[in-house]
Amino acid sequence: MDIKQIRAFISVANHLSFTKASEEMFMTQSSISKIIKTLEEELETQLFYRNPKIQLTDSGHELYKQSINLISLMDNIPIEIHNLIKLKKGVINIGIPPIIGASFFPRIIGEFKSIFPGIEIKLLEVGSKIIEEKLEKGDLDIGIVCSYPNDRANFDMFKYVKSPLMLGVNINNPLAEKDIVLYKELKNENFVLFQQDFSLYDFIIGRCVENDFEPNIICNSSQRDFIIEMVATNLGVTFFPEITSSTINRPDIKFIPLEDPQINLNLLVIWKSDRYLSYASKKWLEFAASKKGIELEFKQ
Repeated sequence: MDIKQIRAFISVANHLSFTKASEEMFMTQSSISKIIKTLEEELETQLFYRNPKIQLTDSGHELYKQSINLISLMDNIPIEIHNLIKLKKGVINIGIPPIIGASFFPRIIGEFKSIFPGIEIKLLEVGSKIIEEKLEKGDLDIGIVCSYPNDRANFDMFKYVKSPLMLGVNINNPLAEKDIVLYKELKNENFVLFQQDFSLYDFIIGRCVENDFEPNIICNSSQRDFIIEMVATNLGVTFFPEITSSTINRPDIKFIPLEDPQINLNLLVIWKSDRYLSYASKKWLEFAASKKGIELEFKQ
């Protein structure tokens, strides 16, 4: 069964006449008859009663109903493609770590939406490790991550920003009096950290081990606001990149630079190099890259 057969069948069903169908389809009557006979043989059922007048059988009525839906879908494909390209429609699934999600990316997304109002953006707030996994599986189109992927060869990417890690403490913590904090000074502090699926978690733990102590982690969370409240009540210290800490205006929390060598958040925009990129995804990537003066060339 093909589209030509379906259109011929619909024409005969509409006119209840092989002659009129042949005129409409610019085909001979014998060709139309042959098409209908082939359809009946393929479906192993009679589609038309032919005596004394042509009428649809029950099977013919069902095929007619389904055929009208099919042709409608087929005819709408060029229209939908036009809408997708010319009217700038589509959906983008973007993974973004909560540690940076509430800082400058909402502004970028807002600017993008003002240019492409028909493109829907769906955000998933999870750690960088999970973002990488979901990109591999095809659950996300684009990822914003805080470190380079484990297998860089599988991804295309560009660096968006580099930001040093800051220590967040309650203003009543003695460390709040310092202009810079050494990691060894954190040995007796309680840590409130993002969960282990956040790449910065590994960097922080590693730096503590380098300074000969295992940090006392009293809480892991994926919720940025919860971590901030924990620090605000002086239950522990935490870490945020400067681009994020600069947006946290809390009189009960102070953010302090940490010793060199600094841990830097390298914010990257990544996407799978071997996977199809939709029109909408390409437009978002081009827009985000243009904010950093980067011109992208896609492989596809």
